Amino acid sequence: MTARLEPILATSPTRLMVVSYLSGCDRAEFQAVQEYCGLTAPHMSKQATVLADLGYVEIHKGYAGKRPRTWLSLTAAGRTALQGHLSALQEIATNAAAAAAERSG
Repeated sequence: MTARLEPILATSPTRLMVVSYLSGCDRAEFQAVQEYCGLTAPHMSKQATVLADLGYVEIHKGYAGKRPRTWLSLTAAGRTALQGHLSALQEIATNAAAAAAERSG
């Protein structure tokens, strides 16, 4: 196996869901990511902070009109980590399918 699972994503389906969601857009409002992942605000905040501390996510604070808002965006490092993780998962699945075919063939 040449690809490597990203430990921070492999050990938390929630973090994997957050970075996967963010990979599909330039940035997303905190609440949209929270709702997509089915998290409470405090849990979403904790996960965003963990990912930001790793340099995988940037947290942007500002206002939409007079209302405070928080946006999240996936960094280049976050995209690289996600792609590597997905490649490792694909490699695992491919190797498992080949091994199963070999055993039954």
